[in-house]
Amino acid sequence: MTDEQVVVKYEEEHIAFVKLNRPHALNALNYESLCVLGELVNEIRVRRDLRAVVFFGEGKAFCAGADLKERRTLSPDQVRRNVLKIRDVFTEIENLPQPTIAVLHGFALGGGFELSLACDLRYAAKHTQFGLIETSLAIIPGAGGTQRLTRLVGPMWAKKLIFTAERIQSDLALQLGILTGVEEDFESAKKKAITIARGIAENGPIAVRQAKFAINQGQNVDLTTGLEIESQAYELLIPTKDRLEALDAFAERRKPVFLGE
Repeated sequence: MTDEQVVVKYEEEHIAFVKLNRPHALNALNYESLCVLGELVNEIRVRRDLRAVVFFGEGKAFCAGADLKERRTLSPDQVRRNVLKIRDVFTEIENLPQPTIAVLHGFALGGGFELSLACDLRYAAKHTQFGLIETSLAIIPGAGGTQRLTRLVGPMWAKKLIFTAERIQSDLALQLGILTGVEEDFESAKKKAITIARGIAENGPIAVRQAKFAINQGQNVDLTTGLEIESQAYELLIPTKDRLEALDAFAERRKPVFLGE
């Protein structure tokens, strides 16, 4: 992939990096970028050798949301198409078997904020602005924001942020539990995310995937059902070669080599 493309993917040691690449538009998401992003996510989904995914934006921002210049040219049916596409692509990101990390800087507004909410972990530069600002445009978050933010911070804060279209800074986002961590600038946040991704990639990849599955599937069910989901996820790990490799490595006092088998 080349820098002329609206979304760029590259790889490094079991980690996929997905870069939003429309810096002239603060990485606003038009229909083309959503289609490319969706294609890349589907490609990553089936790659057993990829163990973590890092999302970030080129230029001065992570993502300023939907491309409003494009939106002004669309018919109502085309608007519906775009909203359905962005919702579905973000759901595909949320459902990736690999852990996902968003690196945020500049602006993470509207659809950009919603994209980050679909990721498992979020690290941000100190002065990043966050907001679901859709009500200021006479619409509502349509890419999962009303649902994912509520599950993350609770209904009271979700209502306040969505009703007011308020923009908040990284420090408050961290206090609310939206962010995993805050770093001084974008490069520091990206470096931190890469360190976390590499740490994830060192662990048993099947185990990490099953842990993510158990957490995601269990968070909205009762405890008894959640425990059953966990048991089923664990059961799949018992016959794996990686589990036996971990035991051998422990006995031999060496670092395990996991192959995802």
